[in-house]
Amino acid sequence: MKYKKFGYVRVSSKDQNEARQIEAMRHAGIEERDIFIDKQSGKDFDREQYQLVKQMLREGDILYIHALDRFGRNKEDILNEWNAITKQIKADIVVLDMPLLDTTKYKDSLGTFISDLVLQILSWMAQEERERIRKRQREGIQAAKRAGKKLGRPQTVVSDEFKQIYQEWKQGDMTAVAAMKKAGVSKTCFYKYVKIIERN
Repeated sequence: MKYKKFGYVRVSSKDQNEARQIEAMRHAGIEERDIFIDKQSGKDFDREQYQLVKQMLREGDILYIHALDRFGRNKEDILNEWNAITKQIKADIVVLDMPLLDTTKYKDSLGTFISDLVLQILSWMAQEERERIRKRQREGIQAAKRAGKKLGRPQTVVSDEFKQIYQEWKQGDMTAVAAMKKAGVSKTCFYKYVKIIERN
């Protein structure tokens, strides 16, 4: 029976570029139509394209992932999905940047043990690193608050000149289009400033 190769690519947001991962998949001999891409967080496996490729996997097929953190971020979830694919579906997984995580090569009991051990260690390290990042973020926020720094986006300040134009527009002395032109702002900005004035 002929097996199929699939590639799974994940980036955390729509702004991130998946080109490097796709290039690695092509280099591994995976056709474009068999590369599945999710543009969302790896906090869980409730991802449309991942679930689709998982449904398509059959015994003997190979799922290629560029790096373990592209697969997922939660240690327990990673291990559960890994076991679901390799032990229940009986497909293989190849992690391109970690040669030891290649279930096509290590079919004996010792190879499987080493692969599972490496997976456990890497999953744990990835989770520990995320916890350290979160801790540093929390400490940074607390330090900023103690120092009296305001967090979040700076508040938009409406100039006195715009307030005057607003009054003229509100009193019916000029149209909204004329007011926008006089203030030198776009329609979006104009009504944003209007909302700020009226809210205050």
